[in-house]
Amino acid sequence: MFKGGYVYIMTNAHHTVLYVGVTANLLHRVYQHKDHTLKNSFTDKYNVEKLVYYEIFDGIEEAIAREKQIKKYRREKKEALIGQKNSEWKDL
Repeated sequence: MFKGGYVYIMTNAHHTVLYVGVTANLLHRVYQHKDHTLKNSFTDKYNVEKLVYYEIFDGIEEAIAREKQIKKYRREKKEALIGQKNSEWKDL
């Protein structure tokens, strides 16, 4: 069983919001965002439903460290990160 983690970036339909998160189960977590399972959360409030970027790590600790690093980035740097792997900002 995979014991690692994922760092991901999600956005809304108009790309006005960027949400950076970390999880051990990316498919389940993305489903929670798209289904608005977590009512009154940031992602629910701003309709963050589109996965535009993710990275895979062997350990959750590495993923958490990377999440903290990305969260410190200015928006322009986050957009560049997304653009490197998903230049059209498609929902992955």
